Amino acid sequence: MIETKIWTVDEMDAAARAIKRGALVAFPTETVYGLGADAFNEEAVSKVYAAKGRPSDNPLIVHVADPEQVSEFAIVNEQAQKLMSAYWPGPLTMILPVKPGKLSLTVTGGLDTVAVRLPDNDATRQLIRASQTPLVGPSANTSGKPSPTLAKHVYHDLHGKIAGILDDGPTKIGVESTVLDLSANMPAVLRPGKITPAQIEAVLQTAVDSEIHHVADNETPKAPGMKYRHYAPDKNVYMVAPKDWTQAIIWMQAQLEPVGLMLTNDLIRQHQLAGMDFIWSLGDNNETAAAKLFAGLRYFDDKKDVQTILVAALPQLDVNGAYNNRLGKAAGGHWISELLNN
Repeated sequence: MIETKIWTVDEMDAAARAIKRGALVAFPTETVYGLGADAFNEEAVSKVYAAKGRPSDNPLIVHVADPEQVSEFAIVNEQAQKLMSAYWPGPLTMILPVKPGKLSLTVTGGLDTVAVRLPDNDATRQLIRASQTPLVGPSANTSGKPSPTLAKHVYHDLHGKIAGILDDGPTKIGVESTVLDLSANMPAVLRPGKITPAQIEAVLQTAVDSEIHHVADNETPKAPGMKYRHYAPDKNVYMVAPKDWTQAIIWMQAQLEPVGLMLTNDLIRQHQLAGMDFIWSLGDNNETAAAKLFAGLRYFDDKKDVQTILVAALPQLDVNGAYNNRLGKAAGGHWISELLNN
């Protein structure tokens, strides 16, 4: 087991030296913390899969410090250039054809495409420049668990497995980037995020397929988060629609062990839950809910006496797509109605 160090932004050089020698370094972004390795070092990339316990057919996102860096390993089309101008740096990942021989199949999951993104975080862009290489960067957590939004979340999951963590405080957005496939005839959203299909259509002036594709067992996913169970704590998670909270609270009060409740401030006020134990506030709106979702799941996962977590689902609107997608995966598609009908 190695000693995992936590570096401040002022200690950037130490983090860059670790990357250059083929070690793993977790880095901050505006979405979640990523687990970084030299994208051109196949041995280092293999360590990412091992540290996370990640399936080898789950491709990795390559993070760059500027748009020009993408052309080193991928074919950039006109649509990609437009979106780079509009939304980079930012929470938009684009899937592009990979240039032959430029990246190992370990990075691409064996595909002829690669996912790329320019994060909106000064520290990470500095790290990429100081390391003199693009960085692969899946979420810096044990595969399948809630993604990390704080350096301490990364340390909890990966200490002793990685060289260090570049700590830049809490992430702002809290859920992973939108993933857009630009390698096919029609642009398609493979994973919802803060950048919505409508925003993408406004830039491209063309229709975007936003019907999330379900990956078969024998199929290699084009993007992370599509095929395997993700974002889930070890506890049982159930989604709760706004109309079901009264019944959900009655059910919770009848249980012998405490139940974790994650809900927005309006619901906390409506049901007079303020100040009660085992309550996690998701804030006032969809943006705060997304930012607080993974941290809340981790909070209750660490409570040994909590076995069940009830989490507020948001209305099915474009702006809530990323939140509801991650919650749905964390809950395995389960709703409170399953408990109420037992």
